[in-house]
Amino acid sequence: MKTYRITQLARTVGLSRSTLLHYDRIGLLAASDRSRADYRIYTEADRRRLERICQYRSAGLPLADVRALLDVSGRPAARLLEKRLRQTSEEIGALRGQQRLLASLLRVAGKSVPPAVDKRTWVAMLKAAGVSQQSMERWHREFERRAPRDHHGFLASLGIPETEIARIRAFSARP
Repeated sequence: MKTYRITQLARTVGLSRSTLLHYDRIGLLAASDRSRADYRIYTEADRRRLERICQYRSAGLPLADVRALLDVSGRPAARLLEKRLRQTSEEIGALRGQQRLLASLLRVAGKSVPPAVDKRTWVAMLKAAGVSQQSMERWHREFERRAPRDHHGFLASLGIPETEIARIRAFSARP
């Protein structure tokens, strides 16, 4: 059975020793055993628990929610994750609003605002991910059907000229 000392375990997930000591202090991740020299000893099960903790933290969950997620399953866990998803969506919306405001302030100041990701880059990323031309067209149709204004805004954010946006939206509106 594989075991880890605290520094070894911390390194497996890219955390510091002090973070694991903190998790121990707050009861989030306790060592399964102690050595004769009183070193903390962690098991594979502890490593898997720590990986789940890291995953939840990467999703932006606070430690209190991480603890709850580790202690519950099923519907209560899903509710916590759904809550975080809603919060993330709100944060993204707020950031997009800030981005639009900053871009408009730059335009007022006479500065051009290049898109963060342009059409060429976006299409290249989709192709690299294995998305076919036919799938991209289906994606545009679905986007146009569900959220036409957002579809237009997304296309504009890629720096696509209005004439091309009109063409894309016209073909997307066809069944």
